[in-house]
Amino acid sequence: MLSDIEIVQQAEIKPIQEIADALSIDAADVEYYGHDKAKLSGALDQKLTDQPDGKLILVTAINPTPAGEGKTTVSIGLADALRRIGKKSVLALREPSLGPVFGIKGGAAGGGYAQVVPMEDINLHFTGDMHAITAANNLLCAMLDNHMQQGNALRIDQRRVMLKRVLDMNDRALRNIVIGLGGKVDGIPRSDSFQITVASEVMAILCLASDLEDLKERLGKILVAYDLDGNPVYAKDLEANGAMTALLRDAIKPNLVQTLEHTPALIHGGPFANIAHGCNSLRATKLAMKLGDYCVTEAGFGSDLGAEKFFDIKCRCGGLQPDCVVLVATIRALKYNGGVPKAELTQENLDSLKKGIVNLQVHIENMKKFGVPVVVAINRFQTDTDAELAFVKAFCEKFGAKAAMTEVFAKGGEGGRELAEQVCKTIETKPSHFHTLYDTNWFVEEKIEKIAKEIYRADGVTFTAQAKKALAQIEALDCGQLPVCIAKTQYSLSDDPTKLGKPEHFTITVRDVTLSNGAGFIVALTGNIMTMPGLPKQPAAQKIDCDRNGHITGLF
Repeated sequence: MLSDIEIVQQAEIKPIQEIADALSIDAADVEYYGHDKAKLSGALDQKLTDQPDGKLILVTAINPTPAGEGKTTVSIGLADALRRIGKKSVLALREPSLGPVFGIKGGAAGGGYAQVVPMEDINLHFTGDMHAITAANNLLCAMLDNHMQQGNALRIDQRRVMLKRVLDMNDRALRNIVIGLGGKVDGIPRSDSFQITVASEVMAILCLASDLEDLKERLGKILVAYDLDGNPVYAKDLEANGAMTALLRDAIKPNLVQTLEHTPALIHGGPFANIAHGCNSLRATKLAMKLGDYCVTEAGFGSDLGAEKFFDIKCRCGGLQPDCVVLVATIRALKYNGGVPKAELTQENLDSLKKGIVNLQVHIENMKKFGVPVVVAINRFQTDTDAELAFVKAFCEKFGAKAAMTEVFAKGGEGGRELAEQVCKTIETKPSHFHTLYDTNWFVEEKIEKIAKEIYRADGVTFTAQAKKALAQIEALDCGQLPVCIAKTQYSLSDDPTKLGKPEHFTITVRDVTLSNGAGFIVALTGNIMTMPGLPKQPAAQKIDCDRNGHITGLF
């Protein structure tokens, strides 16, 4: 059996202009990054203003397990399958972060015969967006420290610096550091910390900004510190947002690539869903809806994280109206939720399947709370038995969701025909009545409690003293009327990663709250979630290599 990278290296990749031509994009709006990838000009949005929007399909999943769910693979396969049944589909996905690529999770370019290409480039550097975001964020940090060194006219309190440096890599040694230790000319000594680039506010801003002007305004609103009197200091006070925008002027443009079956794909922006809002750029999604009759997009991790944030943050910000939700699940993952060890998942076990399927039930019910029809995609493995598949299909019917088999990993778009046909039928027969979960005018605590009780099924929320203090400060800044982005473990509906299935009788603990003023949301940190991951004992980087001819191996 060929590996993902071997499949890609044997595939025919069309010149990117051919993909653009199929979408009727003028050559003047295509900015080439080699022959197989490009950025689309900022002017293209305006040219398509009068074009009607296509249908918006969100792909999400149950809570991830070591057994695998394949959400991105299904997204790619669904877009390919829609093309096979005569529909004009366009993908809108997130960019991979180097952290997971070299860590444990892997890349984000799909798998098997449902991949976006060039897979190696997409997973490694791509068009440089991540580096531009890193540079823009760290420029602001450098300007902040320089301002304090050069007289501190803004009277910044070095004990209340809110901004963190970033790096697109898992590096736990940088979580908490001390800087400026070299003497008077080397800066003011103070505590500092790093987070991974995809968790940064600059990343969130890039993914929610409508254009360069909006980007610059949002960057200027970043809360960087407080002064000695307790007043906020923003990036615009340091006169940093203009230079940051200059660094991001190309990064804000969506990237155009293709699938193995030459379906157009816009891959742009990559915030994690467990520590950020987990969606690709709003600009790319809107562009995909103009360029195709069906836009297939995805949100990170399970629907309790990515999908909720897609609805309550991204759709609210961009005025999006999703038409259908595809909820990905596997028999293996459901049995794992039912207590079966990973080594025994290939054996039929209906009892454990019945125990673990409650996780799928919660996700179906949750998506319906947003008024959007749901289709369950059963990502089939060879070891799944007919009895297990029949049980899951019948279970989904009981809760008002059609289920469709998909084998896109092994068969590409052909393996997604059943899913594509069911999605189209659902969109045609079940109109969406989309609405958000809460009103932003509510108190911040009320919004957090609404998500915790309705989506996670918690009994309530406990706020630490630090969280209460931070909430009071946010309210004092008159920023309480923003949506909330909850940072939580992806492995459980609760804030405890060991509680699988459908946890009961638990509370969510919010240990701190931060303001992403430029992005336009409030972040609530729960459990032990960290914004700078660490590498595992045996990182994936140990298996990746490159020969003298530039041929990459070991990349999945």
